[in-house]
Amino acid sequence: MGADTFITTARGSDARDAFNAAVQEAQYDHGHAGYTGTIAEKHDFTVIPLPYGREPYEYAEDLIYESDRRIDDKWGPAGCLKLEDGKYLFFGWASS
Repeated sequence: MGADTFITTARGSDARDAFNAAVQEAQYDHGHAGYTGTIAEKHDFTVIPLPYGREPYEYAEDLIYESDRRIDDKWGPAGCLKLEDGKYLFFGWASS
């Protein structure tokens, strides 16, 4: 099996709540059978600080394509950037 990249946003009372909402939405949209190439395949995330002056989506794409060790495993955690209170950006590789 392969892997695909994903970038998605979600809202929640905290990062865990937003992550769970994003996973549930992806499972609803893409199924529960596995290998969707979406956040539905993720079981955890790691919060990554957004450097001052960086645009979140661009930074997430840079981390993906630079094979950042924190998010470079299709079976490992998703990356998480806080966008604003209650809104988070999740990204990384997922099995497909």
